[in-house]
Amino acid sequence: MTLMIREPATVGVDAKRLARLPAAIQKDIDAGTYDGCVVIVARHGEVVLHETLGKTDLTTGRTAREDDVFAIMSLSKSMATTLVLMAYERGDIQLTTPVANIIPEFAQKGKQRITIAQVLGHTAGLGGMLSVPLEVLGNLEATVKAMCSLGPATVPGKQVSYSPLASQSILAEVVRRLDSAKRPYRQIMQEDLFDPLGMVDSSLGQRVDLESRRVPIVTRDTHESRIKPGQYESFNRLLAPGSEMPAAGVYSTARDTYRFAEMLRRGGELDGVRLLSPLTIELATRNFTGQLPNTDSRAFMREVRGWDEWPAFLGLGFYLRGEGIFPCYHGSLASPGTYGHAGAGSAMFWVDPVRDMSFVGLTAGLLEESYSIERWQKLSDLALMSIVGD
Repeated sequence: MTLMIREPATVGVDAKRLARLPAAIQKDIDAGTYDGCVVIVARHGEVVLHETLGKTDLTTGRTAREDDVFAIMSLSKSMATTLVLMAYERGDIQLTTPVANIIPEFAQKGKQRITIAQVLGHTAGLGGMLSVPLEVLGNLEATVKAMCSLGPATVPGKQVSYSPLASQSILAEVVRRLDSAKRPYRQIMQEDLFDPLGMVDSSLGQRVDLESRRVPIVTRDTHESRIKPGQYESFNRLLAPGSEMPAAGVYSTARDTYRFAEMLRRGGELDGVRLLSPLTIELATRNFTGQLPNTDSRAFMREVRGWDEWPAFLGLGFYLRGEGIFPCYHGSLASPGTYGHAGAGSAMFWVDPVRDMSFVGLTAGLLEESYSIERWQKLSDLALMSIVGD
Protein backbone atom coordinates (compact mmCIF):
# COMPACT_ATOMS: atom_id res chain seq x y z
CA MET A 1 0.00 0.00 0.00
CA THR A 2 1.50 3.34 -1.10
CA LEU A 3 1.45 6.29 1.28
CA MET A 4 -0.19 9.50 0.09
CA ILE A 5 2.43 12.25 -0.26
CA ARG A 6 1.48 15.83 0.56
CA GLU A 7 3.05 18.98 -0.80
CA PRO A 8 5.64 19.91 1.86
CA ALA A 9 4.68 23.59 1.93
CA THR A 10 1.17 22.71 3.18
CA VAL A 11 2.67 21.56 6.49
CA GLY A 12 5.38 24.17 6.86
CA VAL A 13 8.18 22.21 5.22
CA ASP A 14 10.48 23.66 2.54
CA ALA A 15 10.72 21.18 -0.35
CA LYS A 16 14.16 22.34 -1.48
CA ARG A 17 15.59 22.02 2.01
CA LEU A 18 13.93 18.62 2.45
CA ALA A 19 15.58 17.46 -0.79
CA ARG A 20 18.94 17.70 1.00
CA LEU A 21 17.98 14.57 2.97
CA PRO A 22 17.74 12.06 0.09
CA ALA A 23 20.72 13.78 -1.54
CA ALA A 24 22.82 13.09 1.58
CA ILE A 25 21.65 9.47 1.66
CA GLN A 26 22.55 9.02 -2.00
CA LYS A 27 25.99 10.52 -1.32
CA ASP A 28 26.51 7.94 1.45
CA ILE A 29 25.41 5.13 -0.87
CA ASP A 30 27.68 6.33 -3.69
CA ALA A 31 30.58 6.30 -1.21
CA GLY A 32 29.79 2.68 -0.30
CA THR A 33 28.97 3.54 3.32
CA TYR A 34 25.79 1.47 3.08
CA ASP A 35 23.84 -0.10 0.23
CA GLY A 36 20.37 1.39 0.21
CA CYS A 37 17.63 3.08 2.20
CA VAL A 38 13.90 3.58 2.46
CA VAL A 39 13.09 6.81 4.31
CA ILE A 40 9.85 8.49 5.37
CA VAL A 41 9.38 12.00 6.78
CA ALA A 42 6.02 13.32 7.94
CA ARG A 43 4.75 16.46 9.64
CA HIS A 44 1.39 16.94 11.35
CA GLY A 45 0.64 13.37 10.28
CA GLU A 46 1.13 14.16 6.59
CA VAL A 47 3.86 12.29 4.71
CA VAL A 48 6.06 14.72 2.76
CA LEU A 49 8.81 12.29 1.75
CA HIS A 50 8.83 8.57 0.99
CA GLU A 51 12.01 7.81 -0.94
CA THR A 52 13.82 4.65 -1.97
CA LEU A 53 17.53 4.93 -2.73
CA GLY A 54 20.29 2.52 -3.72
CA LYS A 55 19.96 -1.24 -3.51
CA THR A 56 18.71 -3.53 -0.77
CA ASP A 57 20.40 -6.69 -2.03
CA LEU A 58 23.74 -6.29 -3.78
CA THR A 59 23.97 -10.02 -4.47
CA THR A 60 20.93 -9.96 -6.74
CA GLY A 61 21.19 -6.28 -7.69
CA ARG A 62 17.73 -5.56 -6.29
CA THR A 63 16.88 -1.86 -6.26
CA ALA A 64 15.34 -0.48 -3.06
CA ARG A 65 11.53 -0.53 -3.06
CA GLU A 66 8.87 0.93 -0.81
CA ASP A 67 7.66 -2.55 0.15
CA ASP A 68 11.08 -3.97 1.09
CA VAL A 69 10.89 -5.97 4.33
CA PHE A 70 13.75 -5.23 6.73
CA ALA A 71 14.91 -6.81 9.96
CA ILE A 72 14.38 -3.68 12.07
CA MET A 73 16.56 -4.98 14.91
CA SER A 74 16.12 -2.97 18.16
CA LEU A 75 13.21 -0.95 16.80
CA SER A 76 11.48 -4.19 17.85
CA LYS A 77 11.96 -3.11 21.48
CA SER A 78 9.54 -0.20 21.21
CA MET A 79 6.91 -2.54 19.79
CA ALA A 80 7.48 -5.05 22.59
CA THR A 81 7.34 -2.18 25.07
CA THR A 82 3.92 -1.23 23.72
CA LEU A 83 2.55 -4.67 24.62
CA VAL A 84 3.86 -4.24 28.18
CA LEU A 85 2.25 -0.80 28.44
CA MET A 86 -1.02 -2.26 27.16
CA ALA A 87 -0.88 -4.84 29.97
CA TYR A 88 -0.26 -1.98 32.40
CA GLU A 89 -3.33 -0.14 31.08
CA ARG A 90 -5.46 -3.25 31.53
CA GLY A 91 -4.43 -3.31 35.19
CA ASP A 92 -2.63 -6.64 34.83
CA ILE A 93 0.60 -5.14 36.21
CA GLN A 94 1.91 -1.93 37.69
CA LEU A 95 5.22 -0.42 36.68
CA THR A 96 6.33 -1.05 40.26
CA THR A 97 5.42 -4.76 40.05
CA PRO A 98 8.45 -7.00 40.68
CA VAL A 99 9.12 -9.22 37.67
CA ALA A 100 9.28 -12.18 40.09
CA ASN A 101 5.58 -11.71 40.88
CA ILE A 102 4.85 -12.86 37.33
CA ILE A 103 7.90 -15.07 36.72
CA PRO A 104 8.67 -16.63 40.14
CA GLU A 105 11.85 -18.35 38.94
CA PHE A 106 13.31 -14.92 38.10
CA ALA A 107 13.83 -14.29 41.84
CA GLN A 108 17.37 -15.66 41.93
CA LYS A 109 20.77 -14.15 42.69
CA GLY A 110 19.61 -10.70 43.72
CA LYS A 111 16.89 -10.18 41.09
CA GLN A 112 13.85 -10.59 43.35
CA ARG A 113 13.16 -6.84 43.68
CA ILE A 114 13.71 -5.85 40.04
CA THR A 115 10.59 -4.09 38.76
CA ILE A 116 8.88 -3.86 35.38
CA ALA A 117 9.89 -0.18 35.15
CA GLN A 118 13.55 -0.96 35.81
CA VAL A 119 13.59 -3.55 33.04
CA LEU A 120 11.85 -1.15 30.62
CA GLY A 121 14.30 1.62 31.49
CA HIS A 122 17.49 -0.49 31.34
CA THR A 123 18.31 0.09 35.01
CA ALA A 124 17.66 -3.52 36.10
CA GLY A 125 21.26 -4.65 35.69
CA LEU A 126 20.42 -6.99 32.81
CA GLY A 127 22.83 -5.38 30.33
CA GLY A 128 25.25 -7.30 28.14
CA MET A 129 24.78 -10.36 26.00
CA LEU A 130 23.10 -13.52 27.21
CA SER A 131 25.23 -16.48 28.29
CA VAL A 132 23.45 -18.78 25.84
CA PRO A 133 24.57 -20.01 22.41
CA LEU A 134 23.65 -17.66 19.56
CA GLU A 135 21.38 -20.33 18.07
CA VAL A 136 19.17 -20.28 21.18
CA LEU A 137 18.31 -16.57 21.06
CA GLY A 138 15.22 -17.12 18.94
CA ASN A 139 13.82 -19.52 21.54
CA LEU A 140 12.01 -17.38 24.11
CA GLU A 141 11.59 -20.17 26.66
CA ALA A 142 15.30 -21.06 26.61
CA THR A 143 16.37 -17.41 26.75
CA VAL A 144 14.15 -16.67 29.74
CA LYS A 145 15.39 -19.79 31.52
CA ALA A 146 18.99 -18.64 31.01
CA MET A 147 18.23 -15.12 32.28
CA CYS A 148 16.49 -16.41 35.39
CA SER A 149 19.61 -18.36 36.37
CA LEU A 150 21.94 -15.35 36.15
CA GLY A 151 22.69 -12.61 38.62
CA PRO A 152 22.45 -8.93 37.61
CA ALA A 153 25.55 -7.40 36.04
CA THR A 154 25.09 -4.14 37.98
CA VAL A 155 23.15 -3.17 41.12
CA PRO A 156 19.48 -2.85 40.06
CA GLY A 157 18.25 0.72 40.02
CA LYS A 158 21.71 2.29 40.40
CA GLN A 159 23.17 2.29 36.89
CA VAL A 160 22.06 2.46 33.28
CA SER A 161 23.22 -0.57 31.32
CA TYR A 162 21.41 -0.94 28.02
CA SER A 163 20.28 -4.53 27.55
CA PRO A 164 20.43 -5.49 23.85
CA LEU A 165 18.54 -8.79 24.19
CA ALA A 166 17.81 -9.91 27.75
CA SER A 167 15.39 -7.27 29.03
CA GLN A 168 12.82 -7.62 26.28
CA SER A 169 12.84 -11.40 26.57
CA ILE A 170 11.89 -11.08 30.23
CA LEU A 171 9.20 -8.50 29.44
CA ALA A 172 7.84 -10.68 26.63
CA GLU A 173 7.54 -13.58 29.05
CA VAL A 174 5.64 -11.31 31.46
CA VAL A 175 3.19 -10.46 28.65
CA ARG A 176 2.88 -14.12 27.65
CA ARG A 177 2.18 -15.33 31.19
CA LEU A 178 -0.45 -12.66 31.70
CA ASP A 179 -2.29 -13.63 28.52
CA SER A 180 -5.57 -15.33 29.43
CA ALA A 181 -5.64 -17.20 26.11
CA LYS A 182 -2.08 -18.54 26.66
CA ARG A 183 -1.03 -17.60 23.14
CA PRO A 184 2.58 -17.79 21.93
CA TYR A 185 4.27 -14.42 22.21
CA ARG A 186 4.64 -13.96 18.44
CA GLN A 187 0.88 -14.51 18.11
CA ILE A 188 0.18 -11.90 20.81
CA MET A 189 2.35 -9.38 18.94
CA GLN A 190 0.62 -10.16 15.66
CA GLU A 191 -2.96 -10.08 16.94
CA ASP A 192 -2.67 -7.30 19.52
CA LEU A 193 -0.28 -4.92 17.76
CA PHE A 194 0.39 -5.54 14.08
CA ASP A 195 -3.15 -6.46 13.01
CA PRO A 196 -4.94 -3.58 14.81
CA LEU A 197 -2.47 -1.03 13.38
CA GLY A 198 -2.75 -2.36 9.85
CA MET A 199 0.93 -3.35 9.84
CA VAL A 200 0.27 -5.93 7.15
CA ASP A 201 3.90 -6.62 6.28
CA SER A 202 5.22 -7.05 9.83
CA SER A 203 5.96 -10.15 11.87
CA LEU A 204 8.08 -11.42 14.74
CA GLY A 205 10.51 -13.70 12.93
CA GLN A 206 10.41 -14.24 9.19
CA ARG A 207 7.10 -14.72 7.43
CA VAL A 208 7.23 -17.15 4.52
CA ASP A 209 4.96 -15.04 2.30
CA LEU A 210 7.29 -12.04 2.69
CA GLU A 211 10.55 -13.89 2.00
CA SER A 212 10.84 -12.61 -1.59
CA ARG A 213 10.89 -9.03 -0.26
CA ARG A 214 13.19 -9.65 2.71
CA VAL A 215 16.33 -7.51 2.84
CA PRO A 216 19.33 -9.66 3.81
CA ILE A 217 21.31 -8.58 6.87
CA VAL A 218 24.85 -7.72 5.80
CA THR A 219 27.64 -5.69 7.40
CA ARG A 220 29.47 -3.07 5.34
CA ASP A 221 31.41 -1.24 8.06
CA THR A 222 34.81 -2.60 9.05
CA HIS A 223 35.51 -0.16 11.90
CA GLU A 224 36.53 -1.65 15.25
CA SER A 225 33.50 -3.02 17.10
CA ARG A 226 32.68 -5.28 20.03
CA ILE A 227 30.34 -7.23 17.76
CA LYS A 228 31.82 -9.08 14.78
CA PRO A 229 30.11 -8.82 11.36
CA GLY A 230 29.27 -12.52 11.33
CA GLN A 231 27.25 -12.19 14.53
CA TYR A 232 24.85 -9.74 12.93
CA GLU A 233 24.69 -11.68 9.68
CA SER A 234 23.80 -14.85 11.62
CA PHE A 235 20.45 -13.18 12.34
CA ASN A 236 19.45 -14.07 8.77
CA ARG A 237 18.95 -17.64 10.03
CA LEU A 238 18.21 -16.91 13.70
CA LEU A 239 15.13 -14.86 12.80
CA ALA A 240 13.51 -17.81 11.05
CA PRO A 241 9.75 -18.43 10.89
CA GLY A 242 8.55 -19.26 14.39
CA SER A 243 11.47 -17.56 16.15
CA GLU A 244 10.75 -15.25 19.09
CA MET A 245 13.43 -12.64 19.74
CA PRO A 246 11.41 -9.72 21.18
CA ALA A 247 14.37 -7.32 21.39
CA ALA A 248 15.50 -7.55 17.77
CA GLY A 249 13.36 -10.05 15.86
CA VAL A 250 10.71 -7.99 14.05
CA TYR A 251 10.60 -7.77 10.27
CA SER A 252 8.77 -4.74 8.88
CA THR A 253 8.54 -2.21 6.08
CA ALA A 254 9.13 1.52 6.34
CA ARG A 255 5.38 2.04 5.83
CA ASP A 256 4.45 -0.29 8.69
CA THR A 257 7.07 1.24 10.98
CA TYR A 258 5.67 4.66 10.16
CA ARG A 259 2.18 3.49 11.10
CA PHE A 260 3.54 2.40 14.48
CA ALA A 261 5.24 5.78 14.95
CA GLU A 262 2.06 7.57 13.88
CA MET A 263 0.06 5.70 16.53
CA LEU A 264 2.49 7.03 19.14
CA ARG A 265 2.44 10.56 17.72
CA ARG A 266 -1.37 10.56 17.86
CA GLY A 267 -1.34 9.62 21.53
CA GLY A 268 -1.95 5.89 21.18
CA GLU A 269 -4.63 5.82 18.46
CA LEU A 270 -4.59 5.21 14.71
CA ASP A 271 -7.50 4.95 12.28
CA GLY A 272 -9.99 4.70 15.14
CA VAL A 273 -8.08 1.94 16.96
CA ARG A 274 -6.70 2.92 20.36
CA LEU A 275 -3.90 0.87 21.89
CA LEU A 276 -2.63 3.28 24.54
CA SER A 277 -3.64 6.36 26.49
CA PRO A 278 -1.89 9.66 25.69
CA LEU A 279 -0.93 9.83 29.37
CA THR A 280 0.82 6.45 29.20
CA ILE A 281 2.88 7.57 26.19
CA GLU A 282 3.73 10.82 27.96
CA LEU A 283 4.91 8.81 30.98
CA ALA A 284 6.95 6.32 28.93
CA THR A 285 8.76 9.09 27.07
CA ARG A 286 9.99 10.99 30.13
CA ASN A 287 13.66 10.91 31.10
CA PHE A 288 13.90 8.28 33.86
CA THR A 289 17.69 8.04 33.87
CA GLY A 290 18.51 11.64 34.76
CA GLN A 291 22.15 12.48 34.08
CA LEU A 292 23.39 8.89 34.42
CA PRO A 293 25.56 7.71 31.51
CA ASN A 294 25.04 4.45 29.69
CA THR A 295 27.62 1.91 30.87
CA ASP A 296 27.05 -0.61 28.06
CA SER A 297 28.71 -0.69 24.63
CA ARG A 298 28.63 3.09 24.45
CA ALA A 299 31.51 3.11 26.91
CA PHE A 300 33.44 1.12 24.29
CA MET A 301 32.37 3.58 21.58
CA ARG A 302 33.45 6.56 23.64
CA GLU A 303 36.86 5.05 24.23
CA VAL A 304 37.44 4.09 20.60
CA ARG A 305 36.10 7.37 19.17
CA GLY A 306 37.51 9.67 21.86
CA TRP A 307 34.06 10.95 22.80
CA ASP A 308 33.18 12.52 26.13
CA GLU A 309 30.57 10.86 28.35
CA TRP A 310 26.95 12.00 28.01
CA PRO A 311 23.68 11.08 29.76
CA ALA A 312 21.80 8.00 28.59
CA PHE A 313 18.45 9.85 28.34
CA LEU A 314 16.19 6.79 28.39
CA GLY A 315 12.47 6.56 28.96
CA LEU A 316 10.51 3.36 29.48
CA GLY A 317 11.48 1.51 26.33
CA PHE A 318 12.41 4.55 24.25
CA TYR A 319 15.55 6.55 23.45
CA LEU A 320 15.10 10.27 24.19
CA ARG A 321 16.85 13.26 22.64
CA GLY A 322 17.51 14.99 25.96
CA GLU A 323 19.45 18.23 26.21
CA GLY A 324 22.99 19.13 25.23
CA ILE A 325 25.29 18.71 22.25
CA PHE A 326 26.64 15.16 21.96
CA PRO A 327 26.39 12.25 19.49
CA CYS A 328 22.64 11.67 19.21
CA TYR A 329 20.49 9.58 16.86
CA HIS A 330 17.67 12.14 16.81
CA GLY A 331 19.67 15.14 15.64
CA SER A 332 20.84 18.20 17.52
CA LEU A 333 17.79 20.19 16.35
CA ALA A 334 15.22 17.79 17.82
CA SER A 335 13.29 18.97 20.86
CA PRO A 336 14.40 17.41 24.19
CA GLY A 337 11.29 15.21 24.40
CA THR A 338 11.82 13.60 20.99
CA TYR A 339 11.60 9.83 21.37
CA GLY A 340 12.09 6.70 19.30
CA HIS A 341 14.59 3.90 18.89
CA ALA A 342 17.55 2.77 16.80
CA GLY A 343 18.36 -0.66 15.45
CA ALA A 344 21.88 -2.17 15.21
CA GLY A 345 23.58 0.14 12.76
CA SER A 346 20.71 0.01 10.29
CA ALA A 347 17.36 1.45 11.41
CA MET A 348 15.85 4.48 13.13
CA PHE A 349 12.49 6.00 13.94
CA TRP A 350 11.63 9.05 16.01
CA VAL A 351 8.74 11.33 16.84
CA ASP A 352 9.32 14.97 17.79
CA PRO A 353 6.17 16.05 19.70
CA VAL A 354 7.11 19.75 19.62
CA ARG A 355 8.04 19.99 15.91
CA ASP A 356 5.26 17.45 15.20
CA MET A 357 7.57 15.63 12.81
CA SER A 358 8.11 11.89 12.41
CA PHE A 359 11.03 10.11 10.78
CA VAL A 360 11.61 6.50 9.68
CA GLY A 361 14.80 5.26 8.04
CA LEU A 362 15.56 1.63 7.22
CA THR A 363 18.85 0.78 5.54
CA ALA A 364 20.64 -2.15 3.93
CA GLY A 365 24.25 -2.65 4.99
CA LEU A 366 24.97 -2.29 8.72
CA LEU A 367 27.37 0.29 10.13
CA GLU A 368 29.37 0.12 13.35
CA GLU A 369 27.08 1.74 15.90
CA SER A 370 29.02 4.95 16.58
CA TYR A 371 29.17 5.70 12.85
CA SER A 372 25.48 4.86 12.59
CA ILE A 373 24.74 7.39 15.36
CA GLU A 374 26.58 10.04 13.36
CA ARG A 375 24.72 9.02 10.20
CA TRP A 376 21.27 9.30 11.80
CA GLN A 377 22.19 12.53 13.58
CA LYS A 378 23.07 14.11 10.23
CA LEU A 379 19.99 12.78 8.43
CA SER A 380 17.64 13.68 11.28
CA ASP A 381 18.97 17.24 11.37
CA LEU A 382 18.49 17.56 7.61
CA ALA A 383 14.85 16.55 8.03
CA LEU A 384 14.34 19.01 10.90
CA MET A 385 16.10 21.83 9.05
CA SER A 386 13.38 21.67 6.39
CA ILE A 387 10.78 23.02 8.85
CA VAL A 388 10.15 26.69 8.04
CA GLY A 389 6.61 27.24 9.29
CA ASP A 390 3.74 25.96 11.43
